[in-house]
Amino acid sequence: MLELRLVQGSLLKKVLESIKDLVNDANFDCSATGFSLQAMDSSHVALVALLLRSEGFEHYRCDRNISMGMNLGNMAKMLKCAGNDDIVTIKADDGGDVITFMFESPTQDKISDFEMKLMDIDSEHLGIPESEYEAIVRMPSAEFARICKDLSTIGDTVVISVTKEGVKFSTRGDIGTANIVCRQNTSVDKPEDATIIEMQETVSLTFALRYMNSFAKATPLANQVTISLSSELPVVVEYKIAEMGYIRYYLAPKIEEDEAANYAQPAQNSTAAATSKSGTKKSDEGNSKKRALKSEFVDDCEAAVEIKTKAKTKTEAGADNDVEVTDTKPKTEIDDDIEVMGTKPKTKSNGEVEVMDVE
Repeated sequence: MLELRLVQGSLLKKVLESIKDLVNDANFDCSATGFSLQAMDSSHVALVALLLRSEGFEHYRCDRNISMGMNLGNMAKMLKCAGNDDIVTIKADDGGDVITFMFESPTQDKISDFEMKLMDIDSEHLGIPESEYEAIVRMPSAEFARICKDLSTIGDTVVISVTKEGVKFSTRGDIGTANIVCRQNTSVDKPEDATIIEMQETVSLTFALRYMNSFAKATPLANQVTISLSSELPVVVEYKIAEMGYIRYYLAPKIEEDEAANYAQPAQNSTAAATSKSGTKKSDEGNSKKRALKSEFVDDCEAAVEIKTKAKTKTEAGADNDVEVTDTKPKTEIDDDIEVMGTKPKTKSNGEVEVMDVE
């Protein structure tokens, strides 16, 4: 049995609005600790992770772990029927094929309930490791949304560069270029208006603006956004949700054309994958060397067999030169210098040549 009661019903509406355009169908996982979702977009470029902890609900009951597959567009339609001040209750039976949404007005004079069919969705839950990032930027979420919107009128991609001077957002398009620099600013009246930059190393990465604008739809959930950047990891755009959880977006950086030729493998979104990639590269190099040595050995053996076959054929044909084939070591008169397998022939006093066997 699952039963969740959320006093801030508008919070759930905002969550759905922030992810429904990015993900069509997804599994909501419920456990004793909270209500979560993890899904990738249809192109498998971006990943969204949602967590609403059980402590943030007025009432939270989950008898056993349950996974509910839902169409996010349909779920958003049902939640639109709730008023911004309504109390939202979610109910589902173990093994059931429907989920119930109940909306209660603050004065309790209106109660509505809606049922939605659940879906069977095959999805793989990815383990996302905690990583140390080269640069972390905290800035007002509204400012970040405006920057992404403004730059999308100029170009399709944004270059985010973090230096000692601040964080710079740049784009280039057919009509021109645009650069927006935000400097660190902590001396503000409201903490949510501050821009804080933590930098270990300078970072400059390129991302698709259409994804950044999709992420910015979570702006109503939080006053601040945290952008974590590292040259070998996807960017993480995180919005805290009223101290009860978070919504995180992961996006792999785009590779510039001049770098693509030198880029051996696509970017991975975990340090474990990077370690695996390094080990595979070394293994492939070792296998390549073995194949090269094996190829040389086979070629040399074929050359030796060819020489022996010619010598035998020449003897059987009754050639003028005296050739004796004994245990695959033919003797013949020297016409030129012959080298087999890098070994110089031994010349006897009578001018005969002995071809060395290949071990």
